Amino acid sequence: MIGISLVYRCLSDGSEVIKEGSVEPLCMQKLIIRGDPGIRKGAVIEYDGEEFVCFGINRQGDWHGPDRPQLWCTVGSEDEREDYERRNYIPMHLDVTAVDAEEISVLKAKA
Repeated sequence: MIGISLVYRCLSDGSEVIKEGSVEPLCMQKLIIRGDPGIRKGAVIEYDGEEFVCFGINRQGDWHGPDRPQLWCTVGSEDEREDYERRNYIPMHLDVTAVDAEEISVLKAKA
């Protein structure tokens, strides 16, 4: 998906300024997987007809929490690996999607 990034800035008088950024792919996102499909860092998965690479995975809920563990994955296309490694993104601005482990297809389990 290709999109145009916009930057909103609120001024002290309450008005807003909209600045149009460059056209860039909007693919990197956080994917919360309920359950453990057996993937690790570097895995290649398919979700919703798109192929993603798992750049980083945080495992939640092993000791306390939900009945199944959750994997909080930062995913994106292979072209975005350098942006992830250089932290050229804002983690709290990534889109978040939560899915069950059964909804994803594992193409490659780990790097």
